[in-house]
Amino acid sequence: MTGDVVKASMASERGFFPTELFARWGVWVALAALLLVLPLVFKSGTALTMMSLMGIAIVFALSYNMLLGQTGMLSFGHAVYYGLGAYLVVHAINIVTAQRLPIPLPLMPLIGGLSGLFFGILFGWVSTKRSGTAFAMISLGLAELVGSSSLILRGFFGGEEGVTTNRAKLLRVFDWNFGPQIQVYYLIAFWCLLCMYLMYKITRTPLGRMCNATRDNAERVQFVGYNPQVVRFLAFCLSGFFAGIAGGLAAINFEIANSALFSAVQSGNVLLATFIGGAGFFFGPVIGAVLVSYLQVMLSDLTEVWQLYFGLMFIAVVMFAPQGLAGLIMMHATLVKRGTLMKVLPSYLVSFIPALAMTAGLILIIEMLFRISVKEGEALVIRPLGLNMPPTSPVLWGVALVLLIGGGFLFRMTWPMVSNAWGRATSEGAAA
Repeated sequence: MTGDVVKASMASERGFFPTELFARWGVWVALAALLLVLPLVFKSGTALTMMSLMGIAIVFALSYNMLLGQTGMLSFGHAVYYGLGAYLVVHAINIVTAQRLPIPLPLMPLIGGLSGLFFGILFGWVSTKRSGTAFAMISLGLAELVGSSSLILRGFFGGEEGVTTNRAKLLRVFDWNFGPQIQVYYLIAFWCLLCMYLMYKITRTPLGRMCNATRDNAERVQFVGYNPQVVRFLAFCLSGFFAGIAGGLAAINFEIANSALFSAVQSGNVLLATFIGGAGFFFGPVIGAVLVSYLQVMLSDLTEVWQLYFGLMFIAVVMFAPQGLAGLIMMHATLVKRGTLMKVLPSYLVSFIPALAMTAGLILIIEMLFRISVKEGEALVIRPLGLNMPPTSPVLWGVALVLLIGGGFLFRMTWPMVSNAWGRATSEGAAA
């Protein structure tokens, strides 16, 4: 009996208890199982492509959050390391193919990561000497420099056409040539899971803690004997490494690298995903990347001004949910633990109806103005209602204004009710 107690004690010290194993590995095993099963549920080509884009966006957003959320460095040029990683992977695939080297495709994203790390070291030592607004401006200048160079140095960047490759010509792995999209998805899913795990572990290291300290108060970090510039530089290099992996995965997925990878749109998208998801939480950029990738694919099929809706969403999140969607989830997770969530749901339902009406009115006005100013009066088709009306219709404008103004007024009137319900839920939960 005593021997069993000793063995149990030793197992506990080594972290071998099932509860500790689940706490340590349960989430990652569940995530791996989810990534494995998703293609079996969503089998269409569109779904596989969308999930592949989500995996790439998750790695890219988490790499950006190492700068913004973990270290407090706002960058406007993070696409530089994403794009350079993509270019180096495309060239590496072409070289391996031409030389018939026995290197499989699954190793190619590592070349993108090393490329991002190299340029992170090269550019980071200069840019991280400054913080705040100065760092943001330096990152923007570097993005413009590399973006313009991609159109000038045609031998390496291929000009506006870019550089193409063929991923299926490399060494087969388990008889996979990675031609079908489902095989590419599993490759991206593997690297996505691996990068997520590594980036999460980095946040738990002393370096990760010092990044948080530098973000909160760089002077105190210097006071206790650390150099904030070195901390920022190390975070910058690691961020470039993972951004390069994301770029390499994008190059494998699209089989092309072009100057659009360095554009402000790429840097803006990752900034958007990180802010919307919640930069203060590790899983926030994951949520933001999934949502932004989904909306990019779906909204672009519905409207040509989908980027405008992204901007409005970004403004709404910054104004009303500065901690992002992850912050909202964590706030309500506290109510779930306290058992008081049901006290706020009825007020949410009452507030949701006028908010939906206000949103519908705003969308109608945007679409009508777009057709009047750009599409030269093209008819507005409202598919759910089966309507096909001219954008200058007084009836349609009247309905849109009533929905926007009336819905906005009623939505504003529900705020005190939601606030009171939230106050009761939090106070009763704290008392319990």
